[in-house]
Amino acid sequence: MPNNQFKKGELYSFITGKASTAIARRLQKNFKQANVDITIEQWSVLYHLWKQDGLSQQQLCEATFRDKPSITRLVDNLEKLQLVKRVASKNDRRINMIYLTKEAQELQEQTMELANQTLNEALEGVTNGQIEIAKEVLQQVYDNLAQGNNNSSSSPL
Repeated sequence: MPNNQFKKGELYSFITGKASTAIARRLQKNFKQANVDITIEQWSVLYHLWKQDGLSQQQLCEATFRDKPSITRLVDNLEKLQLVKRVASKNDRRINMIYLTKEAQELQEQTMELANQTLNEALEGVTNGQIEIAKEVLQQVYDNLAQGNNNSSSSPL
């Protein structure tokens, strides 16, 4: 039995669009006000490198859900800003490993504080219980689609 409680067009525009776009715009505005001269897309690459420095461009594609041309462009721009450097892999010189520079490491604390501030602004008036439910629902939606699960009735909800 279908479980779609949304009006036509509502699912796409709400879940995949409005909230994430609003958060990204606010975070970009908060970066600009703090004189942090990077884009949200660049920040997302830095974020994953802060978690684990020395990722390959392919690993960054997977972590950020971006295609190879997008990651190449982002890494090119981050390199121009002197925030990352490419180093050929010792095992396979066709693979570039991406490492943070000292300048990028110095941005981590400030940008993470701005990201937390932005999330606090976004979640004002939202209870912890509502947040947990939203996280569970969105994770289930992701899991259903990431596993190629087209049969919603076999979903473990």
